[in-house]
Amino acid sequence: MLRRIAAAALCIAGLYLFAQSADAAKLTAERCEKNVVIKIDGKLFAKYLTDNGPKPIVWPIIGPTGKPMTRAYPMVPEAGPHERKDHIHHRSLYFTHDDINGVRFWCEQKGDHGWVKHREYLKVDEKDNKVVVATLNDWLAPGKDGKPGKRVCQDERTLTFFVDGDTRIIDFDIVMKATDGPVRFGDTKEGTMGIRVAGTMKETAKLGGKIVNSEGQTSSDAWGKQAAWVDYHGPVDGETVGIAILNHPSSFRFPTYWHVRTYGLFTANPFGLKNFNKGSEQDGAYTIPAGKSLELRYRFLFHKGDEKAGKVAEAFKVYAKEKK
Repeated sequence: MLRRIAAAALCIAGLYLFAQSADAAKLTAERCEKNVVIKIDGKLFAKYLTDNGPKPIVWPIIGPTGKPMTRAYPMVPEAGPHERKDHIHHRSLYFTHDDINGVRFWCEQKGDHGWVKHREYLKVDEKDNKVVVATLNDWLAPGKDGKPGKRVCQDERTLTFFVDGDTRIIDFDIVMKATDGPVRFGDTKEGTMGIRVAGTMKETAKLGGKIVNSEGQTSSDAWGKQAAWVDYHGPVDGETVGIAILNHPSSFRFPTYWHVRTYGLFTANPFGLKNFNKGSEQDGAYTIPAGKSLELRYRFLFHKGDEKAGKVAEAFKVYAKEKK
């Protein structure tokens, strides 16, 4: 009798696990010309774009409520609700820096800026219900007539898209390579791993948006501070959602500094020490020796509710234990 009960229990458990597996969201990747479209159960999650402006970006990004969670401008010329036509270089989710060997890669001013040009896809893979997009990119100084010129360095980046319950996740791991001589990251607040939140989420929209970090600092007090993670939450179409960026402990200069603004800019920047520590003699500049590299690692959470509902602190503990 006991054996039969045990066998029945195992059978039920097996059916339960099968049902869980069958119900798990399915992530897929579709190559579309120069870009990659990531879908969850056939519906859009995000697009990795290599042909929109001077750098690769991720846009749009659809959150757990089915709504876009990053600003649409300038990819869409007409600004959306509570969006401002400012900072044309804040293109959804992106990676760049405003002083690399003296070249401005952050701002997009009159052709005097640098370019991060997609060279090739190293991998576009669907595995273990995750989508992995790995690319090789050339960082180019401005040339003649506002066109890209001489290469300064390269990066190899790996973006991993997956879900955990209602939370949608993008891991962004990047290796900056000094392929063409030493590479100096200058001390400036204008960098580095960035996102621009939806217009209704920003604090200055006064609709309930809020910034909070792992140290309990909020709003403008979180700007220029070091923290393991920062969460920016607010309403999108009447529902509160949040974007959290987690900094992995193996990433350069963990815990990073944060250039996070109440008007919606949200970036992790380990280089802007003078800007962030007013009056300090600290210099955040860093040079990668020729032939060497620098690794930076971040996890983006797109979740429902505020940082507590999104279990951001708990998610960081899990992330921090992952070997990179």
